[in-house]
Amino acid sequence: MGDSQTWTARPGTAERARSVLAAAWSCTVTAEGGREELVGAHTVTDDGRVILHVPEDSPLPAAAICAPRGEPSAVLEFADVAPVPLRNRIRARLWLAGSLAHEDGRIAFRVTRVVLRRPSGAELVDLDEFVAAAPDPLATAEARLLTHLADAHPDAVDRLTRLVEPESLHAATRVVPLAVDRHGLTLRIERTGSHGDVRLPFHRPADTLAQLTERIHVLLAQAASATRPRALQRQRADGDG
Repeated sequence: MGDSQTWTARPGTAERARSVLAAAWSCTVTAEGGREELVGAHTVTDDGRVILHVPEDSPLPAAAICAPRGEPSAVLEFADVAPVPLRNRIRARLWLAGSLAHEDGRIAFRVTRVVLRRPSGAELVDLDEFVAAAPDPLATAEARLLTHLADAHPDAVDRLTRLVEPESLHAATRVVPLAVDRHGLTLRIERTGSHGDVRLPFHRPADTLAQLTERIHVLLAQAASATRPRALQRQRADGDG
């Protein structure tokens, strides 16, 4: 289920797509030669092209040679997986349709169509906007940041629930950090049979890790002055009644 906290200050669709692409460690390639899973075998250029580093027995080089010139010949799929263990860990899926070609001894994938699917639905991303967009500056560090926050500072996560609307905390059993980007932190509120996500926007975008630390401290200061009870304290109080 969704929650009532207002979502503000979040990345645009093209930036979100580029962030998924920048942070992904693996991808699935579907081409004429079949379907292949690649792990740690791709890099991304500044303009959004994907360079594939495939094993010698891969069918993809042959597929690149045989592909009709100028026509889409492959689809790449990337999954955006939440780094912290929780229910429904897939935060988004990114599909890139395009053509494979040999380029400087490598296989280059040129994108012609971009689709980003999030829990709210799938959206076709404008190709020019995708090429021009830059990934979120925190995208490649997000996994490390969130796991550190969840593992080393669960008390801070608990304090941040003071910033969440009370109705969003009803029957909460656990609150964990789901995502962070330059614009804000997203918390996953888990309940026995459902969950919801709540966005805590930063007062200004954070482009560096130092700025992110300052933004989190501002949120914690705001939480310290809030009068709302914390999520798990609320649950215990309800259970004791």
